[in-house]
Amino acid sequence: MSYIFILALGLAIIWAAMKIEEEVYGISAVIMGTLIIVWGFALSPMSFQIVAEVIGLLSVFSFCMRCWGC
Repeated sequence: MSYIFILALGLAIIWAAMKIEEEVYGISAVIMGTLIIVWGFALSPMSFQIVAEVIGLLSVFSFCMRCWGC
């Protein structure tokens, strides 16, 4: 269950980075949050990874279909 904490920490860091007005600190915080999310995703069980990938692919697919006007 530690992967959930790590994923939440990464998302919280990215959310906080969006509030930072200084560009250098914001970019470094987003990079740090992304690395923490990747770490949490690598620690998560395979079933969670598959569900997350399917949700991600479906959301990107529906977004692309709206852009193409299909």
